Amino acid sequence: MVENVSFKLNGKPISLKINSERMLLWVLRSDLGLTGTKYGCGAGLCGTCTVLVENRAVRACRFPVKNVKGKEVLTIEGLAKNGKLHPIQEAFVKHDALQCGFCTPGMILNAYDLLLRNPQPTKAQIIRGMANNLCRCGAHLRIIRAVESAAQEMKGAR
Repeated sequence: MVENVSFKLNGKPISLKINSERMLLWVLRSDLGLTGTKYGCGAGLCGTCTVLVENRAVRACRFPVKNVKGKEVLTIEGLAKNGKLHPIQEAFVKHDALQCGFCTPGMILNAYDLLLRNPQPTKAQIIRGMANNLCRCGAHLRIIRAVESAAQEMKGAR
């Protein structure tokens, strides 16, 4: 059904007249040109399409755009502020927690959600919290180190 969907995207108000059943992933990529959010499995299993809605990680490939009405959506494009990378982004670079980079935006946003809910997670909690984001390159150990490092960097910066 075509309707008006208004929400905040990366801190800016957005209003679209759109089929409200369309998945948020395609609205972000095709309609709004934000291609940092990737299409992976299309079934919400790999985490590649992860974005934040109200600071909670969601799979944009399985999330109808109507569900963001009046809410705040954060994509990888909105995480850096004033040209400065977020500490999680910096940690991913520092620890070389990527290879091809395809899954990285979803990994970073999932880690952001994890650290919002648990600012000082144990290694086991990080592993559990990141388990549903898949990296085909096998950078999982570096990703865990990056999340641990980001947690330390962000300590007290909330």
